[in-house]
Amino acid sequence: MISIEQVTKKFGDIRALDQVEAQISENSIFGLAGTNGAGKSTLLRVISGVLRPEEGQVKIDGLPVWENPAAKRRLCFIPDTSCFFPNATSEMMRDYYRVIYPEFDSGRFDELLEQFGLDPRRKIQTFSKGMKKQVSVLLGICTNTEYLLCDETFDGLDPVMRQAVKSLFASEILNRKFTPVIASHSLREIEDICDHVGLLHRGGILFSRELDDMKLEIHKIQCVIPDPLKEEELLCEMEVLQHSKRGSLLTVIVRGSEEEVERKIMEKQPLFSEILPLSLEEIFISETEVAGYDVKNLIF
Repeated sequence: MISIEQVTKKFGDIRALDQVEAQISENSIFGLAGTNGAGKSTLLRVISGVLRPEEGQVKIDGLPVWENPAAKRRLCFIPDTSCFFPNATSEMMRDYYRVIYPEFDSGRFDELLEQFGLDPRRKIQTFSKGMKKQVSVLLGICTNTEYLLCDETFDGLDPVMRQAVKSLFASEILNRKFTPVIASHSLREIEDICDHVGLLHRGGILFSRELDDMKLEIHKIQCVIPDPLKEEELLCEMEVLQHSKRGSLLTVIVRGSEEEVERKIMEKQPLFSEILPLSLEEIFISETEVAGYDVKNLIF
């Protein structure tokens, strides 16, 4: 388990992380989403021990990660920008990783390079952005570390390669102790693959929950209530995250149990009502609007 305990990280006067607290359980895929500049990359660097927080600490399986080789051996960090030695080939990076990570599986790395159609003797600097990302992911997988921290893992990958990487992660979880932590702007990717989601906003975590539980707690309702007073009462009685009205159709995103929400709507004698599936993107927009990041103020 990764424990993030009241972590604060500052760059001069900028507070990139502000009292962040979260836990990442083993053998699950943790997705880290957030607004631009929320601190996703900074948090991954603090977790991996690249950056030292001004306050708080990160522990991996009970071990403090900062300047602790025993803790760092349990993780591998893949940054958003692929980093390789000048003129290096995949074979050269394989040999380097084998020195750094004692459990690195060279044979499997060679097999995966062949499956992904990557030439092991070609200079990586001649690869496309997506191909470089593939090499980074395969190196990370083959370290056989228990935790793999991925910053924008799917950025630059075509749809086929995205699915291949997702399948690779799923296979690793089934076959060994493995916990990927994926920071991404692509909420669709996080929704497709992650079991647990943390939402960062302005340096703090708005929530950290199981994805399925989150969708059970937040609902999107469309209804037509002919009485304006009853409609106003409904909005006051529910925990409304977002609402809009087009003609007579009221659309509301609310927090609460489905049974309770449905009961309150029925009490207002609607002409029509239905509860619709809610995407992670809609949850993200609703939660960040509550926190003051209103998308309506950004549309011209």
